[in-house]
Amino acid sequence: MFDPQNKASLSIEDSVKSKAINSIMSLDAFPKYDLFLSQVIEFIEDLMNDDTYTINIIQNYIKSEVIAKPYQGKKKGYTKLHLIQLVFVSYMRPVLSTDEIKKVFRLAFNDINNREDDIISWETAYELFYEIINDQANNPNTMIMDEERLRSIVAKLHIRDEDKERIFVFISVLALVAQASFIKNTAKRLLD
Repeated sequence: MFDPQNKASLSIEDSVKSKAINSIMSLDAFPKYDLFLSQVIEFIEDLMNDDTYTINIIQNYIKSEVIAKPYQGKKKGYTKLHLIQLVFVSYMRPVLSTDEIKKVFRLAFNDINNREDDIISWETAYELFYEIINDQANNPNTMIMDEERLRSIVAKLHIRDEDKERIFVFISVLALVAQASFIKNTAKRLLD
């Protein structure tokens, strides 16, 4: 019988916490230079471990406007923005369809290829997600952030009042995606 007080279960919990924390890096750790598509694929696959990307997959995400086009159409035009978008896609694609991912992105960013209509920046969104992942990894018993906490995150953002509900939904989805990822990784660790 599974005993939550058992040392084996604690090592599984520690292992899952470690994987959760190590599969997301701070924004400061992202490359500071533009990348070729092959470098983007290598970066995302190294970071996400279980995810496989190909040039065709990423080009299809660009064509279907899930992620932004490379900067000025250059071969070496993939920026930190693209890496952030692909990290989000990597977390979301096991639980959401491509169209649902686009809907989530539209909540905060409107047109994927226009930075001027973003409600919050991609960097802000990533920092919020990074915080959510780390909170959930460090406090697995309170994995879903409560509505009050989510609303307090939104209240701290410098956005128009009419955009607050959209961003609340966006952050709520991020929290649920983080929880889904945590649960999936916990199940995998138990099976190993």
